[in-house]
Amino acid sequence: DVYRGENLGLVGESGCGKSTTAYSIVNFLGRNGRVRSGDILFKGEQIRGRSEADLRKLRGADISMVYQEPMSALNPSMQIQDQLAESLIAHRGFNKADAYAESIEALKKVNMPDPEGVMKRYPHQLSGGQQQRVLIAMAMLNNPSLLIMDEPTTALDVTVEAAVLDLIAELQKKYNTATLYISHNLGVVARVSDKVAVMYAGEIVELAPTREIFKNPMHPYTMGLMRCLPDVDAPKGTRTLHPIEGRVPSPANLPQGCIFAPRCEQANHECTVEHPALVEMEPGHQVRCLRRAKDWDEVKR
Repeated sequence: DVYRGENLGLVGESGCGKSTTAYSIVNFLGRNGRVRSGDILFKGEQIRGRSEADLRKLRGADISMVYQEPMSALNPSMQIQDQLAESLIAHRGFNKADAYAESIEALKKVNMPDPEGVMKRYPHQLSGGQQQRVLIAMAMLNNPSLLIMDEPTTALDVTVEAAVLDLIAELQKKYNTATLYISHNLGVVARVSDKVAVMYAGEIVELAPTREIFKNPMHPYTMGLMRCLPDVDAPKGTRTLHPIEGRVPSPANLPQGCIFAPRCEQANHECTVEHPALVEMEPGHQVRCLRRAKDWDEVKR
């Protein structure tokens, strides 16, 4: 669940299904992809199984998405002004003149230098940071209720990344937008998110408020991710990073029982047989781990 004004961070290694989750919401899956079960509710209404025409009305209007690679999301043959205006003309019925004026205002809101000049350029004539700002401006043009951001700062240097993150926080606060922020960078997620969902091989294995999940990680996978974080304050040579051995399993060949068991240092035989449910260990803190659930039951007894 993601609520108005809330930022849910979705983290995990590459191949865990983070982007697939985002694409499933708006039915951007490839020909070999489909949602097999479950519900996708947007403002209380089911959007799974809706027609392509209905979904097209939602995309770019009520639900917007910022992609990982701006150059693959922007049309290289169109000027920026036409790409921005297209959304306003399609979803809000603007004429070209009004759409261009609104697009310039959108670029100003994302602190784009020389917005009038940028409007007349093609994507290849912009820097990576400028391209990403164009995508964010485009996503926010129609004041969406849900903003999906798929690793939007991955290709940016740290100074531009910091500016983009500040911009996202500012726009979210201003428009009270619900945001799903996908990243493998825990530092970024800690900065922008209210809650964090940790995904492994297509499943949520831990969900908690951001401060709680960094202060008290409970799932062995989350603990492993935390051990991979560098400590910039530690003296040189005093901090060793401990990578998680193994790799994420193929969706076509998931292990029996707990899907993390083959890589888990704490796994026992039971973990390879029984599939754990997502259990609320503390208020707002859910974990998918047999051993943690049993330990918690003993504490309660």
